[in-house]
Amino acid sequence: QVQLVESGGGLVQAGDSLRLSCSASGRTFSIYTTGWFRQAPGKEREFVAAIHWSVGSTFYADSVKGRFTISRDNAKSTVYLQMNSLKTEDTAVYYCAARRDSGFSNSRGYDYWGQGTQVTVSS
Repeated sequence: QVQLVESGGGLVQAGDSLRLSCSASGRTFSIYTTGWFRQAPGKEREFVAAIHWSVGSTFYADSVKGRFTISRDNAKSTVYLQMNSLKTEDTAVYYCAARRDSGFSNSRGYDYWGQGTQVTVSS
């Protein structure tokens, strides 16, 4: 089993920055990909970004490309999501997820999920 804990959410203004963290524990050696998803009220959960632990390959949704950066600290078993130039439409609950293969954008392929952290961007 793998446990994921997100932190770093909060209330910010449009244009501000925020960094989310996802700390993994347990059988972390089994993780190949860690991703971030978000879900706004009344909307489906959507892919935001993902990273392959071993080689560091990164993937982004078009809506966040150029504004968000995903990174990892192998020693700390932690993945970060740096969010810059935040927009009101970025408001959502952000979830960290992990999977054992190289897929990244399909939420159904993820085996483990965190509890989520709220990000609210005001105008």
